[in-house]
Amino acid sequence: MGLLIAACASLAAWLWLTLAQGMFWRTDVRLPPRAAPARWPSVAIVVPARDEAGVLPLSLPSLLAQDYPGEARIVLVDDGSTDGTAALARRLAAEQPGLPLSVVSPGDPPPGWTGKLWALRHGIGQARTAAATAAATAAGPEYLLLTDADIAHEPDSLRELVAAATSAGLDLVSQMARLRTAGFWERLVVPAFVYFFAQLYPFRRINRPASRTAAAAGGCVLLRTDAAVRAGIPDSIRQAVIDDVSLARAVQRSGGRIWLGLAERVDSVRPYPALGDLWRMVSRSAYAQLRHQPLLLAGTVAGLALVYLVPPTALFAGLAGGPSAGGAATAWAGGLAWLLMAGTYLPMLRYYRQPAALAPLLPLTALLYLLMTVDSAVQHYRGRGAAWKGRTYARPSDA
Repeated sequence: MGLLIAACASLAAWLWLTLAQGMFWRTDVRLPPRAAPARWPSVAIVVPARDEAGVLPLSLPSLLAQDYPGEARIVLVDDGSTDGTAALARRLAAEQPGLPLSVVSPGDPPPGWTGKLWALRHGIGQARTAAATAAATAAGPEYLLLTDADIAHEPDSLRELVAAATSAGLDLVSQMARLRTAGFWERLVVPAFVYFFAQLYPFRRINRPASRTAAAAGGCVLLRTDAAVRAGIPDSIRQAVIDDVSLARAVQRSGGRIWLGLAERVDSVRPYPALGDLWRMVSRSAYAQLRHQPLLLAGTVAGLALVYLVPPTALFAGLAGGPSAGGAATAWAGGLAWLLMAGTYLPMLRYYRQPAALAPLLPLTALLYLLMTVDSAVQHYRGRGAAWKGRTYARPSDA
């Protein structure tokens, strides 16, 4: 009887998620309709980079080669790298003429700052100084493209982003870069990562003008400079570990219009060949997403178990129970919930060009994410939470 109740609750949850959670499972949210502006605004591309020599040859040339009709420049911020990132960036720029590149090093972040946001602060300041020196505008670039060092852009990416922002009157335009899915673990885990993100932050809901839901994808964010100043970016979010969501919330709270969708021509080139690599990617910030609250952790674990683990358990247990009424009802409720789960996952698998056969495996992937979330909390209480490339960040109240 208990399993039957749980299966019915899971089925009810999936009916609600499918019909009432902002159509999160749809993958057709792409850049809004756009037209070329009468005058192309100036743009500064700011790239924070810490020990990125492995991916920079695949990403930086794509920025240097941007086919942008207006004035644009790149500022790469070397955030204390020890692998020759800065020298490699200069060499790549020398080998491939294109947009002008500046490489700067701000030093270690002061207390109360995460490394990425400290690098962004320095890069934005450098970009505004360089633009003023070049007599672009007195206030510096009109837009900022904040993009990670592992993100590769097609040659028209910047042009399309700016056209979308100017056409729709948006202060922030962000695209969820298509992550790599070359190996087995990437195929199993990566599409689900984006699926779960969209479930938490439905893109359609974010993009409504009066919405209270806010999020961005930190790998590709085009931000109007005036909106950044109004929102106090990045100083107002300097302690944020999940900086992309915090950035979008700050812009939205200050009256800015934001937009988030899936990318077609923006890709992450960072490999995650082993499960451990993906595990670290998720677990380093999962508990921060829960605001380091044990009750939220307990609720999340219970919710993941009810929504993702109960359906297959109920189906198999109900079938094993024989033809009794209770067993049949349990199997039907679990099977229908599992069917809805797999059905809503199919569009994301198609977007990532993965076989539909992976859809029924979503409960297994959800179990991995549950364990990653618990591990994130364990590492936090061991003093190793939110660790990234040799740095560990305390939660904001402890900083």
